[in-house]
Amino acid sequence: MKIVEVSNTDFALRHFVQPLMRGLRARGHEVIGAAADGPMLDIIRADGFRVEALAFERNLSPRAHWRAFWQLVAFLRRERPDLVHAHMPISGVLTRVAARIAGVRRVAYTCHGYQFNKPGPLWLRGIGFVMEWLAGQLTDIHLTLSQEEAAQSRRYRINRRSTAIGNGRAPARFHPDPAARARLRAALGVAEERVVVVIIARLVRHKGHPELLAAMRDVQAELWVVGERLASDHGPDLEPIFAASGLGPRLRRLGMREDTAALLAASDIFVLPSHFEGLPMSIVEAMLTGLPVIATDIRGPREQVVDGQTGVLVAPFTVAPLAEALQRLVGDAELRTRMGAAGRARALVEFDEAVVLQRTLDLLGA
Repeated sequence: MKIVEVSNTDFALRHFVQPLMRGLRARGHEVIGAAADGPMLDIIRADGFRVEALAFERNLSPRAHWRAFWQLVAFLRRERPDLVHAHMPISGVLTRVAARIAGVRRVAYTCHGYQFNKPGPLWLRGIGFVMEWLAGQLTDIHLTLSQEEAAQSRRYRINRRSTAIGNGRAPARFHPDPAARARLRAALGVAEERVVVVIIARLVRHKGHPELLAAMRDVQAELWVVGERLASDHGPDLEPIFAASGLGPRLRRLGMREDTAALLAASDIFVLPSHFEGLPMSIVEAMLTGLPVIATDIRGPREQVVDGQTGVLVAPFTVAPLAEALQRLVGDAELRTRMGAAGRARALVEFDEAVVLQRTLDLLGA
């Protein structure tokens, strides 16, 4: 089959969709990627894939979406794929409608988190729900990452056949690695006995960085912040909050990195105090690496973290419970080891990339 995989940004296509593209190619299919233009498309092209740059924008501009929509229609009419598989909210809606107009026989969609579950104005969440419901009626294969959102989809009749596929990473890449730990800590000048807390996330408000910075003030540990703000990200600039954190040299801003497996292996605790998620890949990576995870008790993370066994779940938007969880784990090395080992054992069963890809490929009929 000829299959087109569509996502909103080069970042999402690279980090979330490329493994699936490889799996489809391994089964003998012709696979084409499509996303907004950006430097990460070159990484995917270097992997042997043809990639179409489209004018997707992550905003509510009707003019921008109209332009991207007709680009999609022309692209799909030209390529005449057997299957179009869309990802992310806006690009997902546009792609599914465009695929139907272009006469594509089978249309699939993977929800990476419903926008109507995201905290925000009721009117905006309402628009998100209506768009998902309408596009859901055009979808032959409807997938979600989390079980909760699959159940929502069926309950709200977005798509009555919606199925959760989960999320996964390769255990061969993400695992405890004493050599990488020693090498990276030496390079950064961090002593072995120093407890390191790490967050890997885009620098946007809903990832919970302000709460984390506040919670870390009285925690005797170092904080590594991995990730950057994408050009297409919205919301307040977090730089003033970082500047006023008061953490001094205990805060390390490491930016966007390709060596996240080594960074996790060099850390002791992973934290993700998000307000909204699908099924975070970063939590999967941390669990496979054998780190205890502190996350918020929201859709997605609460399907991954077993509170009190593989990590700690805290209420979103709060500082005190997050600080308490951090203090507890920073001060108890044995607890960190026990929770990390339990998390890795759970991840090997539930979040192995090969298993998730097999499930997804089968559901796509590929």
